Amino acid sequence: MAYPLQLGFQDATSPIMEELLHFHDHTLMIVFLISSLVLYIISLMLTTKLTHTSTMDAQEVETIWTILPAVILILIALPSLRILYMMDEINNPALTVKTMGHQWYWSYEYTDYEDLSFDSYMIPTQDLKPGELRLLEVDNRLVLPMDTTIRMLISSEDVLHSWAVPSLGLKTDAIPGRLNQTTLMSTRPGLFYGQCSEICGSNHSFMPIVLELVPLKTFENWTTSLL
Repeated sequence: MAYPLQLGFQDATSPIMEELLHFHDHTLMIVFLISSLVLYIISLMLTTKLTHTSTMDAQEVETIWTILPAVILILIALPSLRILYMMDEINNPALTVKTMGHQWYWSYEYTDYEDLSFDSYMIPTQDLKPGELRLLEVDNRLVLPMDTTIRMLISSEDVLHSWAVPSLGLKTDAIPGRLNQTTLMSTRPGLFYGQCSEICGSNHSFMPIVLELVPLKTFENWTTSLL
C-alpha cells in the first residue's frame, strides 16, 4: 500500500500492474526528452542571435517536425493498445467472485460455492485495533488464492461506484443494471487495500476494499471452515 509522502505508484502485485508501470516509465522518458529539447531550444533563442534566417524556409526542417511527432505518438500508442487488450483478456478463470456496490459498503459472493457470501463494512475508528489502518480496514476481507486467475463480476444496487485496487492495477466501474468483469491475479501473498473511486454520496470515502491473497491451500481451508 501507499506510504506517507509517496510520489510514485504502489509496488506492482499483478502482471498487469507491472506492465502499466513499465509503460508509465516508457512514456515518462519520452516526455522528459521532449521537455529537455524544448527547454534547450528556448535557452538558445534567448541567448544567441538568430543569424540563420534561411532556416525559416527550409523544407527539411518542416518535414522533420511533422514526421517526428507522428513517430513519437506511435511509440506511445502501440504499447498502450497492447496493455488495453491484455487487460480485457479472460483466460479460463479458476474462480469467479461477484462484487456488488451499495451505499456505502461492498458485498461479495463466491459464485463457485453454495451460500458463500458476505458484506464488507469499514471498521469505525473507535473500534480499530493497534496497527490497523484508519478508513481502510474492513470487518470481512475478501480472501482469494494467489497465482490463480480470478474473474471479478462487478455491479451496483443503487448508484455508481468503482471497485479499485491500485497495487493490482484494477479499477472497474460498478454500474446499476450492468455487469462489468475484470481479471485479477496476484503473484505474491499479502494484504492489498483499495477504495471506491467514484463519488457515490456523502459516505463515498468510507467504502474501503481489502483483499487478502493467500496460498491455495490456505484458501481451501478458509472456504471449508465457512461452509
